Amino acid sequence: MLQAVRLAGIEAAGGQAMAVQADVREAAAVESMVEQVQAAWGGIDVLVHNALIPFAVKPFQDMTWDELGGKVDGEMRAGFAVTKAVLPAMTGQGWGRIIYISTGLSRQPREGMIALGTAKAALVQFARYLAQELGPSGITVNVVEAGPVEDTRMVNVLDEEHKQRQVAATPLGRLARPGDVAQAVAFYADEDNAFMTGTTAAVNGGMSMY
Repeated sequence: MLQAVRLAGIEAAGGQAMAVQADVREAAAVESMVEQVQAAWGGIDVLVHNALIPFAVKPFQDMTWDELGGKVDGEMRAGFAVTKAVLPAMTGQGWGRIIYISTGLSRQPREGMIALGTAKAALVQFARYLAQELGPSGITVNVVEAGPVEDTRMVNVLDEEHKQRQVAATPLGRLARPGDVAQAVAFYADEDNAFMTGTTAAVNGGMSMY
């Protein structure tokens, strides 16, 4: 139902969209998804990787290796699989945009968020290595590092007190909205944005200054 609403919104705004279900940790599922996209539109120009692999919110002392290591493994499997799947099309045309969605927790620790922060830190470093390697092929690789975003599963794991502390730590006095993140993604994906790669855009209302 939610996917149908999102598709309708895109189409109402004049765009084209399709929904394909896939476990992005599984290479075969991702390859099938990419094949469907290519069959529909003939190629792939932009990858926006925004998968949220489930994770435990708890102190390290209470955490098992499966909870920490499993999150890191799932995050990197997903990033690896989707990137591998789109690279043949991008390298073949000599052009592409890869954008990973991360979080400020990769650099600024918060209580209970060690699994997410560690996994996203690995993804950010992965992006930098790809930026170095894929630049000669005309492919840029960048990261959008979002702060807490309203109305998302991520922010809904926080209690109200925690949310208000996040707002108080933000000079602009609110949480990010989905459109704030989308603007940064669109900037990196733009055809004319050809000379930025290996960078990170912090979309957090100034929270990262502290």
